[in-house]
Amino acid sequence: MSEQIPAFRLHHHAYVVDDQEATRVFYEEVLGFPLVATWCEVETVRGKERTYCHTFFEIEDGSALAFFQFLDPGDQTEMQLDSRSSLNHVALSSTLADQERVRTSLDAAGMAHRTTDHGYCMSLYVTDPDGLTVEFTTDPDNVAEINEWQRANAHNELQRWLSGDHSPNNNLRVTK
Repeated sequence: MSEQIPAFRLHHHAYVVDDQEATRVFYEEVLGFPLVATWCEVETVRGKERTYCHTFFEIEDGSALAFFQFLDPGDQTEMQLDSRSSLNHVALSSTLADQERVRTSLDAAGMAHRTTDHGYCMSLYVTDPDGLTVEFTTDPDNVAEINEWQRANAHNELQRWLSGDHSPNNNLRVTK
């Protein structure tokens, strides 16, 4: 593999869905992808505070298919696939050094980008010329511990969120 490629595997691919439970049944029960994480969040996304549930279904190589569902119907509509403001994106596993190399290249090209510390990963985002957001994601050193907790709690956290408790469960997020 070339040392010039700044990512070594897909981290996750995200998509906005209308029904997290129907999505879980299809991907987990029908297709066999295990639900391994459910992040319940309240954060500012695209300039507005939004409440959402973000689920991850594992692929054999450790990457994931990920799905968002927003509490507010207006947010849900805005973030759907056909919207330029959609949260749909492709996330590629990367190192901090690779992120810095990509950042330097983007700066040199005059391209906008942003970095977010989610607590459970550090992400560099850029939008391609066609509007697709590409995320370069670096897991923290304690990713195994984080994944263990999420794997053990993913179903309970999803059920909690679906039953109406929309409080955040991400105590790892770095807030400013």
